[in-house]
Amino acid sequence: MKKSALIALASAAALLAGCATSQPVGVLYTNVSVPVAVTHAQSNTRLKVGVATCTSVFSLVAVGDASIAAAMKNGDITKVHSVDWKAENTLGVIGKYECIVRGE
Repeated sequence: MKKSALIALASAAALLAGCATSQPVGVLYTNVSVPVAVTHAQSNTRLKVGVATCTSVFSLVAVGDASIAAAMKNGDITKVHSVDWKAENTLGVIGKYECIVRGE
């Protein structure tokens, strides 16, 4: 009984650990912000910020538009200076993802 429980626990840990990803991912909880792109554009004006979001439920269904184009539209941005990505996910149950664009 103990041996099969240990094997089941080890198998579950291996499955939940996942593979290497290009983004930092926590098995139990993720809350990260990572850069996506930066331009060399310089401006003397105050930069606008546009945010686009999408959500995931149980890692089975994901809805929303977290594209750079949507964030530009939401922030009334025509010239992009930087793009960041923010992810928050708890146990794969509820996830919120944001694309943050700064520009003119």
